[in-house]
Amino acid sequence: MAPQGPYTGLTRKQIKSLEMQGCTAEDWSRVEAIQPLDVSRLRNCHFSGRIRVGTLDGEVVLDGGMSRPTGIYNATLANCTLGNNVYINNVENYIANYDIGDNVIIKHVSVLAVDRDCTFGNGVEVAVINETGGREIPIYDRLSAHTAYILAMYRHRGEVITRLKNLIRRYVETVTSGRGVIAQSARIVNCGTIRNVKIGPHAVLEGVSLLDNGSINSSADDPCFVGTNVIARDFILCSGARVSDNAILNHCFVGQGTELAKQYSAENSVFF
Repeated sequence: MAPQGPYTGLTRKQIKSLEMQGCTAEDWSRVEAIQPLDVSRLRNCHFSGRIRVGTLDGEVVLDGGMSRPTGIYNATLANCTLGNNVYINNVENYIANYDIGDNVIIKHVSVLAVDRDCTFGNGVEVAVINETGGREIPIYDRLSAHTAYILAMYRHRGEVITRLKNLIRRYVETVTSGRGVIAQSARIVNCGTIRNVKIGPHAVLEGVSLLDNGSINSSADDPCFVGTNVIARDFILCSGARVSDNAILNHCFVGQGTELAKQYSAENSVFF
């Protein structure tokens, strides 16, 4: 559920308690929370820019059945909005410019950041069929096998291709943003650098090495999984996609239910 009630500034008493628990802020007046705030659930945190914290009154269940109170522990956050009952623990560097949904778990990660206006993989041109170019497919969240085939194989229908590309370009403009999203119930554990990536609901990221400029379009009914030592740049994953076990992707679209694993390497490819 979305946070209930307005975000309001912290009281002097709350700020004093947070500082006694190792929390700091560049400007406490820019840190807001939904009240009442359980300050015991924020420890060893540093806040930069505008920070909004949702309700913290629940627990999360980690691997092995271990329960922990939701909250923010040992982390630096910059310009982030948090939903209800988020659990963030042991962020090595920082989380910057993200809207984080309810019940998200972020544990043992290096960097989670959006560092510029980006398209999250949308609009990236994938050079299929002809390695020297000429049949590029601009990937986007809603790409289908039929559209991809037309874009690659119907270059003799210039007006059709132009219209399709214009539609895609307009869609890309609508998703371009300087803020990222980590949607509700996503789980990000033991990961390295995640930069300019949009993460959908119920996605699971475990042991990822590097993700850069992409979208993980997970859903509650069909979650995505990205696993150990995966490296992906300029990519889009659709619902139900699974990428794991040292797979490397560059300029790739991975369609619904596709599985790539066991040191699989792909560049300029689309999978349906």
